[in-house]
Amino acid sequence: MANRTCMKPCLHFLAVGVGALILLGHTDSSNAKPASSRTSQSDPEPPIPSLTPLLKKPNPLPQTSGVSHVEPPPNRPLQTSRLVPISTSAQTLISSPSALPHQTTLVPPAVVSQTVIQTSPLAQTTPRPPAGSPTPTPSNDVPAIAPTLTPSVPTPSRSVPAPQRLNPSANPLQFPTQPSEVQIQASESITLLQALELAERNNRDVEISQLELERAQAALREARAANLPTLGLSAGLSRSGSNVGGGQGSSRQLSQLLESLTGQPSDDDNDSSVSTSLSSSLRLSYDLYTSGLRNANLRASERQVRAAELALERIREQLRLDTTGDYYDLQDADEQSRINQAAVANAQANLNDSIAQESAGLGTRFDVLRAQVNLANAQQQLTNAQANQVVRRRQLAQRLSLPEYATVQAADSVEVAGSWTPSLEESIILAYKNRSELEEQLVQIDISEQQRRAVLAANGPTLSVSADYGFSQGLGGNASISDNYAFALQAQWNLFDGGATIARARQQEKNKQIAQSRFAQNRNSVRFQVEQAYTNLQANLVNIATTEQAVTQALEALRLAVLRLQAGVGTQTERINAETDLTRARGNRVSAIIGYNRSLAQLRRSVSNLAR
Repeated sequence: MANRTCMKPCLHFLAVGVGALILLGHTDSSNAKPASSRTSQSDPEPPIPSLTPLLKKPNPLPQTSGVSHVEPPPNRPLQTSRLVPISTSAQTLISSPSALPHQTTLVPPAVVSQTVIQTSPLAQTTPRPPAGSPTPTPSNDVPAIAPTLTPSVPTPSRSVPAPQRLNPSANPLQFPTQPSEVQIQASESITLLQALELAERNNRDVEISQLELERAQAALREARAANLPTLGLSAGLSRSGSNVGGGQGSSRQLSQLLESLTGQPSDDDNDSSVSTSLSSSLRLSYDLYTSGLRNANLRASERQVRAAELALERIREQLRLDTTGDYYDLQDADEQSRINQAAVANAQANLNDSIAQESAGLGTRFDVLRAQVNLANAQQQLTNAQANQVVRRRQLAQRLSLPEYATVQAADSVEVAGSWTPSLEESIILAYKNRSELEEQLVQIDISEQQRRAVLAANGPTLSVSADYGFSQGLGGNASISDNYAFALQAQWNLFDGGATIARARQQEKNKQIAQSRFAQNRNSVRFQVEQAYTNLQANLVNIATTEQAVTQALEALRLAVLRLQAGVGTQTERINAETDLTRARGNRVSAIIGYNRSLAQLRRSVSNLAR
């Protein structure tokens, strides 16, 4: 009985050890399952364990089959060794809603629906400022990602107008002279729709193009005026006088000089007459025949107006693309900054764990140095990311022509911006039909043809008619009134000008050929732009699915690296590499989503912003 009693504690202890081994083996086998076999609803993921300084003690479990069994760590986690989640977007990605706020919840493998890809926005280490409109709360049900499906995101029914305080000064010649006038004093969070509104309203390129359109319209009114007759009025006042007799000219001048000096009239007998008259004339003229010059100039002016309208449309569409690209660049910079902040926090936690292990006698100085180098590298990447964030903000501010004292921040979260349903061939045809660059060259061909006709007509015969009426009235004692009128028909033909007219006509003919070549060049360029954007769109759609899985796998790999290091079978290098892989995977996910949005914006621009 005594031996049987002594065996009970031993058997109990052995059962506990075997149970621990079975539990560890089950954990490894469950982690090796494919991502599609787990769901976020049925199997909540445990939090990533924290490293704990372990005291040196002999291993109570025997070694069998060359496998070293380690005692499970005590439940005393270091609070500094927690992994920092990339964002609070875990509301859409976390597997257990009941996880504690300080715990890092693993992202479950995505479960994708058959029609929609819902990409959760990357959350922030700091909350985003409100954009003026409520943001829908993401759902905890994460659909799986299918690489071949088309994303579809609902378009907001209305957008909040951009703040008026972001409008620039009405004086375009404003020139700040004091440092306080260019100091950034306000930072406004705006959505992409608000950024596009500000760009349309404030951008200087659009303003210049609008002024050029108005100039072309004024030139058209000038050309239309040639269809009407001209009416001119002239008037004049004249005074004339004459002297008769009175001797030689020199004596007459001397008498006038004496008269001016003495104030007494001279004795010379001079007969003089002075008359004042008022005259006016009215002339009406009209060109009856101009050999087609008038019509050619009118048609050329009309096509110039159309060319200015197309140029304005092209500049606006390019502005939408550039503004969208700048906004996505800012989103990318914001997310990279947040990712690097999380990487710095993880590296700091790793360093704290390494120091704690070294103090407990379980680590080495080499591990501490590796952790310090890893932290320094993460801090350097964070500094570069923050600098790039500032640059991207100022780039967007410059594009929007913001006031000197204002800057902007991105209020939209990083998510798939929409979908594209036409096929590649349909997209190419849409681009051919809608791109203003192609129609611009067709209009330029018409302009060159009309200008060629105008050059030839300028050397052809012309026929004009005119009517004149004159009126004259004398002022003074012997006033008289007279009037006259005249009608004239005038023809003119420049027979020879040395070949200048033919040379100018050839210039316009060459301009037509240049426009035709540019049309073919632009057509090829438009097709390439559509193909490039369409290919990148499909590639980034696949990358979104791939990077989502990569982030999930990187989180799981980091959790296992922490477990292995905690159990004494892993190394510090494995954990550092796992953290680096997680940071890279998160960055790749952001790049894939933003790359998809950029490709979608480029594709819309390639077909003249058809799907706005």
